[in-house]
Amino acid sequence: MFADTEQFAADLAAMDETERERAYGRVRQWFADNADKIRGHTHLMPPHTATTVRLEGGDPVITDGPFVEGKEVISGFAEIDVADLDEALRLVRSWPACPLVEIRPVAG
Repeated sequence: MFADTEQFAADLAAMDETERERAYGRVRQWFADNADKIRGHTHLMPPHTATTVRLEGGDPVITDGPFVEGKEVISGFAEIDVADLDEALRLVRSWPACPLVEIRPVAG
């Protein structure tokens, strides 16, 4: 999962159109370079578009916005097919965008 930080978002917003397109181009290239390992990926809408459902006790509580108050937000994810964590780490080291990447195995 790719996580944006407030600083990363501010830096991206401060870029002119040419710089921003170059940054997005590096991301597109990363996906192309690693297409043989990527099963799927998507970009998520910003946190203010989220709806959170809390299921702890009683009736569900539905609120606008993300569940946690934090400075990092998940902005997208990719499912990769690699042999082990070491291979996933090698792949992540070349990620050219968000400064945080969380790696999780899938269940099953």
